[in-house]
Amino acid sequence: MSAEREAQKLMGAGWLCAESVLMAVTRARGLESPLIPRMATAFCSGLSRTCGTCGAVSGGILAISLLAGRDTPERELLDLAYAPTQEFVEGFLAAYESLNCFDITGCDFRTPEGQARYKEANLKETCLECVVLATRLALQALENSGNGQARP
Repeated sequence: MSAEREAQKLMGAGWLCAESVLMAVTRARGLESPLIPRMATAFCSGLSRTCGTCGAVSGGILAISLLAGRDTPERELLDLAYAPTQEFVEGFLAAYESLNCFDITGCDFRTPEGQARYKEANLKETCLECVVLATRLALQALENSGNGQARP
């Protein structure tokens, strides 16, 4: 199953945006842990319903960092994660012109009205599109940087 399809399946099973992207990308690269969805939960719904960064974006960046991030404080290792993250962000911005959940959905999830609008306008489909795109872009950016495999 493709990682994009895996992300869709995860969303359909009840996982949210950041969780779905992070799990789909890390699974595609052979990394699984019960901690993976947990580390993404508070990033869902625009940073825990604060109208912040799109959860699909956060999940993609978490995946890139987990797979390409440094585990020693050497500064020269930063670009291993920064370069694919910059490529990922540029790709997402090209599609949505924003990294912000509120800008993409038009919903303030802090309010009952915003949550109702999300359901009434079937904006879950918009979020699903963001999740699929973020999954694809994160994997492409990791591949392009040569840092796409899980490390011990």
